[in-house]
Amino acid sequence: MKSSVETLEGNKVKVYVEIDEAEFETDIESAFRAIAREVKLPGFRNGKAPRKLLEARIGLGPAREQALRDSIPSYLTKAVQEHDVDLIATPSIEITSGEEAGAVEFEAECEVRPEITVPGYGGLRVDIDPIDVDDEAFGSALAAQLKGHGSLEDVDRSVASGDYVTLDMAATRDGEELAGLNIEDWSYEVGQGWVTEDFDDKLLGAKEGDELTFSSIPKGTEEEADFTVKVTAVKSLLLPDVDDQWVEENIGEFTDVASWHESIREQLAESKLNGVRQTLGQKVTDALVELVDVDAPEPMVEQELQGRLQNLVRQFEAQGMDLGAWMSATGQSTEDLISNFREQAVTSVKADLALRAIAVAENITVDGEDLELEYTRLAMQFNDSSDNVRRAYEQNGAVSELYASVKKSKAFDWLLRNIEFVDSNGKKLDADTVLGHDHDYDHDGDIEEEEGDDS
Repeated sequence: MKSSVETLEGNKVKVYVEIDEAEFETDIESAFRAIAREVKLPGFRNGKAPRKLLEARIGLGPAREQALRDSIPSYLTKAVQEHDVDLIATPSIEITSGEEAGAVEFEAECEVRPEITVPGYGGLRVDIDPIDVDDEAFGSALAAQLKGHGSLEDVDRSVASGDYVTLDMAATRDGEELAGLNIEDWSYEVGQGWVTEDFDDKLLGAKEGDELTFSSIPKGTEEEADFTVKVTAVKSLLLPDVDDQWVEENIGEFTDVASWHESIREQLAESKLNGVRQTLGQKVTDALVELVDVDAPEPMVEQELQGRLQNLVRQFEAQGMDLGAWMSATGQSTEDLISNFREQAVTSVKADLALRAIAVAENITVDGEDLELEYTRLAMQFNDSSDNVRRAYEQNGAVSELYASVKKSKAFDWLLRNIEFVDSNGKKLDADTVLGHDHDYDHDGDIEEEEGDDS
């Protein structure tokens, strides 16, 4: 087989393939064997009729037609691989010679993935939420912890916000008791905003022994209910006097107030960082896509869209849920769902083009060790051996796709390390602080902590 490639306009190439007569003869022979399994000749079992008899009966034409039909896709695949043609759509094939006899020649017009440039990616800026812990956040966290060490004391006064009241509550609608709203000896912190929108307001100013009757709409419903609430106790929460001795006796790992407070601030900061990291991948992807000034090729968008829709269907089937029922419950039409997924597909395709461009611009490479690490990561994910994963990729001719995926991952990692992170207060943060020292990109816009040998 001989092949060559001509570059056309508009992200297209033309692949020319020539198969000499002797090589194509093996495809004709294969076609006759396939026909023999379908044609019954007296005295021969299925598939055992000699070619000469078949050719005498049906002629050479049907076998040659089948050979062309069966073999041209594989010849084109070889040519595409040989010339590293990055197909994004089904090629248009025209046989130019050899339909009747002799050597076979055909040409295929192929739409390929466009190669783009991404101006400004080196100075990309991403805005994130502040990770600093202010006094208000610290005070709320400290108060929440102190509550757990407080004690309740009966008070002889009216109910105030923050008090703990003991209630006997009954709620009915049209004379029928409402489930979950008929409770005796219920301890409730005034100010929580439970039961109804005005429930706390009804309690304020009441005293022990008072019985309140009112009508209001329970939360999560749309119709009024009739409430009878008796206040059987009013208590105030007394917080402990905190000093180093109290901390040492009550907060296990700390011996003084300062170290305990510092630990609270660190926990709050880590929590804020985790919140930032959960959305960081998508924010970076969105910022990168904004720099892409070309349209996403429709074949790539359609392929990505179909993949996302198929994944959604599989997820619902795996959970035993009905997609149609879910769409009805959430008020989504099929058109709404497809439109939303199409937007995501366009973003994904543009990110793909941009990351490939960055990999080229920054001379990012993938070697055998990178692929082995990825095989290991996938093996851990699917509870299989890395040898089996490698074999599956090789047998399915998908190593080049994995290679591209790893290269994009490395390009995204480069991008993360070179982005300017700025919080909403205008404060710049370094990448190590935002990302942590060990992170990974899962190709869907999420930052994940590394496990084992993740690459």
